[in-house]
Amino acid sequence: IGLGRLEAALIMEAMAYGCPATSSFISIHNMAAWMIDRFGGDELKGRYLPELVTMEKIASYALTEPGSGSDAAGLKTGARLDGDHYVLNGTKQFISGAGFNDVYVTMVRTGEHKTKGITCLVIDKDTPGVSFGKPEKKLGWNASPTAQLIFEDARVPVANRVGPEGDGFRYAMMGLDGGRLNIGACSLGGAQRCLDEAVKYTKERQQFGQAIADFQNTQFMLADMATELEAARALLYLAAAKVTDNAPDKSKFSAMAKRLATDSGSNVVNNALQLFGGYGYLKEYPIERFWRDLRVHSILEGTNQVMRMIVGREMLRQ
Repeated sequence: IGLGRLEAALIMEAMAYGCPATSSFISIHNMAAWMIDRFGGDELKGRYLPELVTMEKIASYALTEPGSGSDAAGLKTGARLDGDHYVLNGTKQFISGAGFNDVYVTMVRTGEHKTKGITCLVIDKDTPGVSFGKPEKKLGWNASPTAQLIFEDARVPVANRVGPEGDGFRYAMMGLDGGRLNIGACSLGGAQRCLDEAVKYTKERQQFGQAIADFQNTQFMLADMATELEAARALLYLAAAKVTDNAPDKSKFSAMAKRLATDSGSNVVNNALQLFGGYGYLKEYPIERFWRDLRVHSILEGTNQVMRMIVGREMLRQ
């Protein structure tokens, strides 16, 4: 719809105020559809985008494997060319929407070169040879199903390839800049919700004859939470503008913003739970769900340790 990355971040942040898992689920769909739109041919876009844009069909993004997480280029799921089809064998791990979503934008190995041997394919759920593992039982993100995506001699038409053979890893890395911003924005939205809930609760909760908001310790905690959140928000919005403008340092800033927003978001929610005391630990109140949902944000779309590697590498290149 012609919006930039800053607008996308604002939308994801607003949705995450209600549910980070739902917002993240839509972010993943958005990234998969973007990849088809940005790099796919006209025929492929014509077949898939109309229903993806309206969300009549929902897409998943499949990169991670049981043996390749942070080392994304180490993926082994193979695609052998057989006439006008690729024959796929292998397993993808931690796939959001697996078994429920209709379309899977998948990175597969078509050559031996670690990065240039990876190709992007669009795969329909009902393709023969495609199956799914049992739904994972997770700490959080329970509004978003997660499972393995399994290929056993699955035949995928060459016409479902996104761009030239061997360009898949480049597409995956470009998609992650936007994905990292969205996940960071989801942390901001979830943390803002918990900060607002904590302010409201501490003004109402009475201890030692006064509202706990009247204690200086409470005010200092709230002030630090708000400051951390605004600092992370400012960096994320700056990074989003850089990605929209295709600035040379966009990947470095996306990594910094993702790292800061997800760590700060989790810290803010953790402190909000502390301010709620024992009630924050109960499912009757919303804080514990945000605490569980935001924890995974420092792992997915590249762990925060990998974010530090990206930033450090870019700094030393200068």
